[in-house]
Amino acid sequence: MALEAPVLDTNGKSSDTLTLDDNVFGTELREHLIHETVRAEFADARAGTRGAKSRGQVAGGGAKPWRQKGTGRARQGTIRAVQFEGGGVAFPPTMRTFAVKVNRKVRAKALRSALSAHVSRSSIGVVDAATFDTPSTRVAAALLSGWGASGAILVVCQEEEVAFAKSFRNISGVQVSSADDLEVRDLVWAKSFLITKDAIEAVTGRAG
Repeated sequence: MALEAPVLDTNGKSSDTLTLDDNVFGTELREHLIHETVRAEFADARAGTRGAKSRGQVAGGGAKPWRQKGTGRARQGTIRAVQFEGGGVAFPPTMRTFAVKVNRKVRAKALRSALSAHVSRSSIGVVDAATFDTPSTRVAAALLSGWGASGAILVVCQEEEVAFAKSFRNISGVQVSSADDLEVRDLVWAKSFLITKDAIEAVTGRAG
């Protein structure tokens, strides 16, 4: 039996169905691959730009703060040592990358698995972006309400479908993403998944 997704009109009602690729939207759920990929995506999103200066990088402090002997105080070589205020940091954090390697085929399998999960629980809907000639949050909200979607909603479209994206991006609980930027963690987060006809072709190509 062919997999199908409802094509929604502006009232959120199913006006037609769209046949989906079984190899992309009908695969087995592989939770371990999804976990591995989501973990890598979150790691890749970390900037890793924090940093601090060691005692060798802090300016000043070239002379001894006091003489070696006779003061009754511990000997010190520089006021830029870690025990002084304004001194360097012992073992300072430096810029680094948190990237985790995940093979391309594993990412593709995880994407197919996450897409298939939405199909299996009937939480996917397809929209023709051409119905949004101009941006309209009111129409977008009516579509979601009529569809019965609530909570975390992921909307995916193509970059050039600007009016469609603008219609949904100001609605609370809705995340708008382009087909090229779609990540597995977005699909895992979403309770409902709305995608345009053109975007579903692009996503199918990526996952396949």
